[in-house]
Amino acid sequence: MRTQHRSTAFAAVIAASALLLTGCASTDAAPGATGTGSAADTGTSALPRVALTYDGGLYVLDGDTLELEADLPLAGFNRLNTAGDGRHVLVTTADGFRVLDTGTWTDASGDAQTADPALTDLVFEAPAAGHVVRHGDKTILYADGTGDTTIFETAALLDATDDLPATEVIPAEAAHHGVSIELEDGTLLSTVGTSEARTGIRVLNAEREETARNAECPSVHGEGAAANEVAVFGCSDGVLVYDDGEITKIAAPDAYGRTGNMYVSETSTIAVGDYNSDPDSEGYLLSELVLVDTVAKTSTVIDLPTGVEYTWRDVARGPNDEALILASDGALHVLDPATGELGDSYPVIGAWESPVEWQDAHPALVVVGDTAYVTEPATNSLHAVDLTTGAVVSSVKLSATPNEIAVVTG
Repeated sequence: MRTQHRSTAFAAVIAASALLLTGCASTDAAPGATGTGSAADTGTSALPRVALTYDGGLYVLDGDTLELEADLPLAGFNRLNTAGDGRHVLVTTADGFRVLDTGTWTDASGDAQTADPALTDLVFEAPAAGHVVRHGDKTILYADGTGDTTIFETAALLDATDDLPATEVIPAEAAHHGVSIELEDGTLLSTVGTSEARTGIRVLNAEREETARNAECPSVHGEGAAANEVAVFGCSDGVLVYDDGEITKIAAPDAYGRTGNMYVSETSTIAVGDYNSDPDSEGYLLSELVLVDTVAKTSTVIDLPTGVEYTWRDVARGPNDEALILASDGALHVLDPATGELGDSYPVIGAWESPVEWQDAHPALVVVGDTAYVTEPATNSLHAVDLTTGAVVSSVKLSATPNEIAVVTG
């Protein structure tokens, strides 16, 4: 391990951290369905569904049985992000963020409802649509082509049938591949940069007046909000941490130490990030992780064992705030953020190699509650893993190769 200290020791602060993740709560949906077909009252708790892209369309599957619910044609390379309301998925298309109704929700009485999935005509227009962030009761969209940040009340999308919910649009100083997050007090954190270089973040208050800025984050990318709404952004030489009005730069232990994605839990003070210390590395497999202590403002780089390599699609936080790594050896590895040590390992899929291009289909991991969903493009399969036992509890072979994945809670 390589540690960058700023205050107290890493392990001592972790010991005081909250390490229990609260259960996922779905938002009650309005009775009106945007999907086709009649709603069926199942009289049960929420029913998850899984959305997958393939070359030429979208699959929607039952999250418990993995049975196919819909096969929806859609041309192009499309990306998926959950909208945050437990029902809808935002599909990144050439026009913007198009709304996919997965056809599962929970009504006001707490009963699960289902309908046929449908790719709606509702689109949040966004040139070069990019990141989707869900935080608090807001969903935040970023358009790389303009730099615009679009914010809407997450639950309002449940009422959307013919029209999109009301939005707030905040322009950027210049268009760039960026990301924004709005905190619960209305503070907006947004990346700054141009099409040539990304340099840091700025802070806007609820009246959208700038209150702080930091330009010491080259190639800023990705974000995550840890416990107490402490936000972390990745840089090519460390991370930026925003905590109650103050921005702190934590330098990487290497001259080049890039973090591009953060994997966080709102009940853990430790943010997990991907990490690359080799600017000349080829391919997309990584063999290091960074653990960011958002209280002590320190970082620790973890060197993973041979065979435990991953891409940005293959790390998630588990039901007890553990880090889960879907590694190139085909196993799901459990890492304790408090110690940086690997624990249990569960075989799930066959060994795999780095994609040639980042868009190419390769294994992906999404965790919802006690279930990990794992794609296996080599066999056109999707697997569900019970994280309490590590057992693969269901699998399905698809007609086409799965690529992007998003899971709604119902």
